[in-house]
Amino acid sequence: MLRRIAEGDNEAFERLYTETKRGVYAFLYTYFNNRFDCEDVMQTVYLNIKSNISGYRFGTNASAWILQIAKNAALNELRARATREKYAPKESDSWYDNTERAAVRDMITSAMKRVLDEDEQRIVVLHIVWGYKHKEIAADTGAPIGTITSKYKRAVEKLKKALKEEMQ
Repeated sequence: MLRRIAEGDNEAFERLYTETKRGVYAFLYTYFNNRFDCEDVMQTVYLNIKSNISGYRFGTNASAWILQIAKNAALNELRARATREKYAPKESDSWYDNTERAAVRDMITSAMKRVLDEDEQRIVVLHIVWGYKHKEIAADTGAPIGTITSKYKRAVEKLKKALKEEMQ
């Protein structure tokens, strides 16, 4: 059946779906424990099966290959969720409301634009907002890691000074 799918046979793909959907669903349920997420990820699984059929080695265990695709799709979804949750604002972490949060963000953004040059702004945002390590920023920019580290430290000091002045 997989050979026929590789040749573009959509009926074979429909048959594969019909014959494997229960097993794939049950497998995904162990990751998500709810119907909605399983159904969403199942779409990804079957799209990946169809688009990656050329990666299947004919004569090997087709069920294991399909379940490996399902596992990868489930883990990718869980990782994506963890990343979204990590950067999502949490009410319990906040001692001020959204209006105050926006005011603080605007004050910091304004101070950054006023006191930091473009390189310093980029380094601060990459490190603080996106979580890049100094060595990753150095690799991306082609600058030595020592230069990135010293620019970052100077930029943070400039920001602290500007914000202290603004708060007074």
